[in-house]
Amino acid sequence: MTTTLIRDDLELEIDALRKERNAVILAHFYQRPELQDLADHVGDSLQLSRQAAKTTADVIVFAGVKFMAETAKILNPGRTVVLPDLEAGCSLVDGCPPEQFRAWRAQWPDALVVTYINSSIELKAMSDYTCTSSNARQVIEAIPRDRPVIFAPDKNLGAYLAKVTGRELILWPGSCMVHEVFSDKQVVLLKDEHPDAPVLAHPECEERVLRHADYIGSTAGILEFARKSEKRKFLVGTEANIIHAMKKAAPDKEFIPIPTLTGCACNECPHMKRNTVVKLRDCLRDLRPEITVPEDLRRAALRPIEAMFRVCDGAVPTRGD
Repeated sequence: MTTTLIRDDLELEIDALRKERNAVILAHFYQRPELQDLADHVGDSLQLSRQAAKTTADVIVFAGVKFMAETAKILNPGRTVVLPDLEAGCSLVDGCPPEQFRAWRAQWPDALVVTYINSSIELKAMSDYTCTSSNARQVIEAIPRDRPVIFAPDKNLGAYLAKVTGRELILWPGSCMVHEVFSDKQVVLLKDEHPDAPVLAHPECEERVLRHADYIGSTAGILEFARKSEKRKFLVGTEANIIHAMKKAAPDKEFIPIPTLTGCACNECPHMKRNTVVKLRDCLRDLRPEITVPEDLRRAALRPIEAMFRVCDGAVPTRGD
């Protein structure tokens, strides 16, 4: 009872601060369920990028990881962008240091660079296009086939894109710490146990898992597939907190997380878990930790993001700066 009262008090305080600050709260599907429930918008990276691009709020609270908040700041230089925990990072960002990438990329001076949104602002600034898992295929297919393409920093997403587009892509050897540990053996065992349950997998998963998938797509795509499907049960191969949103979208269906190589069916991103309701309240109250970026770097990183929007939406979403 006491815990419930504390949570209710925090939620009331957050609602009051949201109004006082004229703030919008954006949360990724991989956030804790209680943070998703407090957000104004919950989505995948593309959906949240679009929301960040068109918001009229004075303050953007990004319940996600640092690269997501940086993207919001790139799109909204005149707004305050805060992140509940500044240490909420990403293994893909950590695995692609900008200076190492710059030296590696120099081997192919004529190549265009397509950078996954799960990347640092410095890496985006060296890119020609940014993409998300929702629109990566569309971005790749918009590039003339006679142009070599570098894709970074996720090799698994890159390998999947090479397969579905028929393009030979130059891949940076990075991977997501969450998606690289799903067990293909466990997928086979679960399929035997639940033969009518489709396997839904994120393209950041390794090929040994993707080969068993009935649907491969972004978190938003996975959720929408399950919502529309006539099937009643699904095996889910992405970060486990997406299941909270899936249950809300389709409460009459069953979602079974695919176990990892260690057998645990609770594969959660430790970076996403750094954010809590208390930290969300604190950053709204104090407007810290605030995301700030040098203007020259912001402009350089904005260019590939705008290129993505032009390819996928036909125009850059309106920003209220």
